[in-house]
Amino acid sequence: MRQSIRRRARNIKTKDKFKEAVKTVKKLIAAGKKSEAMEAMKKAMSTLDKAVKTNVIKKNKSSRLKSRIAKSLAKIK
Repeated sequence: MRQSIRRRARNIKTKDKFKEAVKTVKKLIAAGKKSEAMEAMKKAMSTLDKAVKTNVIKKNKSSRLKSRIAKSLAKIK
């Protein structure tokens, strides 16, 4: 029981981190700030990988999110 509560708290924290990182990248892309978005994208990729490593999200979801971020970042001039 206690272990599941600790794990749930850790999972929620990890999920919040990667969601916030992805949102930050999307906001920067929408604002057209390419160099800042590139830095934020590196951080987002790292947090997504960590979420996969701890089984918070599945590998394909991570890949899908990374792909979409990279694709939208490439559209910026």
